[in-house]
Amino acid sequence: MLPVVALVGRPNVGKSTLFNVLTRSRDALVADMPGVTRDRHYGVCRLGERPFVVVDTGGLSGTEEALDVLTARQVRLAIEEAQVLVFVVDARDGLLAQDHVILGELRRSGKPIIVVVNKTDGLDLATVMAEFSVFGLAATLPASAAHNRGTEDLVGAIRPLLPEDADEEIVPEEDGSIRVAIVGRPNAGKSTLINRLLGEDRLIVSDVAGTTRDPIRVPLERDGKRYTLIDTAGVRRKARVEEAVEKFSVIKTLQSMAAAQVVVMMIDARENLADQDLTLIGHAIDEGRALVVAVNKWDGMDAYQREQCQRALERRLVFVDWAKTVFISALHGSGLRELMRAIVRAHAGATRELGSSELTRALEKAYESYQPPLVRGHAPKLRFAHPGGSNPPTIVIHGSRTKHIAPAYRRYLEGFFRKRFKIEGTPIRIEFRDGENPYAGKKNVLTEGQLRKRQRMIREMKRRK
Repeated sequence: MLPVVALVGRPNVGKSTLFNVLTRSRDALVADMPGVTRDRHYGVCRLGERPFVVVDTGGLSGTEEALDVLTARQVRLAIEEAQVLVFVVDARDGLLAQDHVILGELRRSGKPIIVVVNKTDGLDLATVMAEFSVFGLAATLPASAAHNRGTEDLVGAIRPLLPEDADEEIVPEEDGSIRVAIVGRPNAGKSTLINRLLGEDRLIVSDVAGTTRDPIRVPLERDGKRYTLIDTAGVRRKARVEEAVEKFSVIKTLQSMAAAQVVVMMIDARENLADQDLTLIGHAIDEGRALVVAVNKWDGMDAYQREQCQRALERRLVFVDWAKTVFISALHGSGLRELMRAIVRAHAGATRELGSSELTRALEKAYESYQPPLVRGHAPKLRFAHPGGSNPPTIVIHGSRTKHIAPAYRRYLEGFFRKRFKIEGTPIRIEFRDGENPYAGKKNVLTEGQLRKRQRMIREMKRRK
């Protein structure tokens, strides 16, 4: 893969802002408060001659609280996999004791270090740089990530430190991977599931709700297939979303669903199916995304609890009966093989390509079996069908009086096409189009043939005269 550059430093020094500038994106969540970033967040910087992977990390606070310890562990994993370390400090805070502690840990890694003195805008540059010269590192650069100042100098300093034998980039969107967004309420087990699939502690897992804030993309190869797993922030009811950071996390979760091909809806089997779960499923349907329902923490329930849970799911998920429901334990790994198979089948259904001839034959069969109700004494006519796109599969049907077709008949056609072509795990969109006369409502409009005929008649009349 591409060489890796890790951004390290105290909380709220501007690492995520610098990450967004280097990757030319807004993937990392940025807020004027410490501790927003917790997991490792990856992106690709293509500003120089050689692209490299940038890793945004959580801030090292030095405290022993549960989440801070887990965040520090993620930072140290990023330090281990990186070839170059970018130590970001805050010019406005000045040199703090914690900066010396962090630098000491970076030096023990034995890897090249570049110091970025961030937030220098409006300050006396000579005074600021003199304060941080005590680090004794030649590569100490001033910057203002918020205003994109010093970025070119940073990339120029990174380039000669990158290893020459790094492999070429593999872009997830072009490597045939299946993009899978893992969504659900807080503490449903989303990060635990991804860690279990990867076989490593890639994401922070904690009993504290709201641990994940940024959408994290993780590549996975399993059983010969490539996936891009997107871990998202847990989404609570709107009335409970108070912090601005959490509101932005919810927005990014919805954006991740739109960017995915398959959405895995994680549900905690020990809790009742909430309206918020149904709202998230509704968002997935609105985006036209393939859907798999994963009921987690299934192993900790007795037979009666499982029966009650299954009945509740069947009753409340009847509107997505085409989606596969899989019962799993993300912690212990049970049911994961069936889950991955359901994801593959849902992706295959969502991206299936159908031909116009087979769609038209299926439409004729459906129309013969059950015709739409009469409209003012006339039945709508359905003449032919053709594909209108994939992910989700879209079928365009041409005919007459199609504007009056009832929703029930639309659902009948969707079910007929689903059964006929064995499409599962994805919504199917049907679009009706009326065949209209292009000259309807226009006066004295002649076709090209009629115009030529009239011109010949005029010439003949003139000749005879």
